[in-house]
Amino acid sequence: MMRHLIAILRGVEPQAAAAIAEVLVTAGITRIEVPLNSPDPLTSIRNMVGAVGDRAELGAGTVLTTKQVAAVKETGATFIVSPNCDLQVIRCTKTLRMKSFPGVFTPSECFAALKTGADALKLFPAGMAGIEGLKAIRAVLPEGTLVYAVGGARSSNFADWAAASADGFGLGSALYKPGMSPREVADRAAAVVTAYDGVFDG
Repeated sequence: MMRHLIAILRGVEPQAAAAIAEVLVTAGITRIEVPLNSPDPLTSIRNMVGAVGDRAELGAGTVLTTKQVAAVKETGATFIVSPNCDLQVIRCTKTLRMKSFPGVFTPSECFAALKTGADALKLFPAGMAGIEGLKAIRAVLPEGTLVYAVGGARSSNFADWAAASADGFGLGSALYKPGMSPREVADRAAAVVTAYDGVFDG
């Protein structure tokens, strides 16, 4: 089962990345990103690809330039997440046969991203857009558009976001903070998966 959950490992160190990825995949979270403003992020992604690449999708977040997209591709990663809607980044991502999850906030950005080839939309910051903002945007989006709520979504409000039509979530500090042990991350991941399954499979 592919859950529409993206684990955001901001600040993860390369020596910890593989072990953290392993517990996330074991818990049932099989899409994991390392933001590029983390320490040595490309090495962390390579380490995760080597450890769980046969069972999970690995990618990079906070990707702002086409040069960064190309560098991420070399790690074996398969998707790109950005905080913004940069059409050049989306085009480059798709040219390199990777999945594109750009950050959007307005209907104009949503449609521009989709027209350029985005695979899903990252509503960011979701907390600022709010439940009503997502409902309003969803009313005009093409049928089948995947929308992830990022920045404001957490286990306790999954049901509210799902009721507003969110398909999935990106989770950062709710899952991982720098220095956390694999055991701590495993416990948080298990709680997130239980909450997600309760909303989408309940």
